[in-house]
Amino acid sequence: MTIDFGAKSDAATIVNLTNHALFNMAGEGSPTGIYEQRLTIPATRYTPVDAALIPTGEMKPVAGTVFDFTQGRSLGDGIRDGRDPQIVIGRGWDHNFALDKGVTAAPQLAARLEDPASGRVLEVLSTEPGLQFYSGNFLDGTLIGKSGHVYRMGDGVALEPQKFPDTPNQPAFGSARVEPGTPYRHRMIYRVSVAR
Repeated sequence: MTIDFGAKSDAATIVNLTNHALFNMAGEGSPTGIYEQRLTIPATRYTPVDAALIPTGEMKPVAGTVFDFTQGRSLGDGIRDGRDPQIVIGRGWDHNFALDKGVTAAPQLAARLEDPASGRVLEVLSTEPGLQFYSGNFLDGTLIGKSGHVYRMGDGVALEPQKFPDTPNQPAFGSARVEPGTPYRHRMIYRVSVAR
């Protein structure tokens, strides 16, 4: 599925569009939630957040941390690691990853999510430089799914390609400004397959 975002403006304005769909490759209502699924994010840096989940402006290396998805890792491995203050702040992952590919003319891989049990795979491709990864930390059982299942913490993930959050206030993050005559464009692709 391809999503093409576009915006034009007659005055300078800020634009940063994405999609906040939640996915569970084990299937809706899976008793294990997302914890046994494997995520790969081709990013060697991420943007830490403050207590309000707003990026601080810093970029930290993922190597040797629970934020290292460069080789793929199980989501159950690190999602509740209280030794990392960033995991405590977000109640899991709710962080932007600086994709190694940067901004691209054509969509390139931003994330790969796989359920080993079923073999279902979701690949997310994008032209944008960042990926917000949200591990469903604020799903609190008040939402009921299409099959009558209660959605709990960790029952879905969002993989949101975009410019870095808080870019207008963080000069090191680049620009989210759209000028008249220079339209905003962002192409995002969700590609689903089965690895068997």
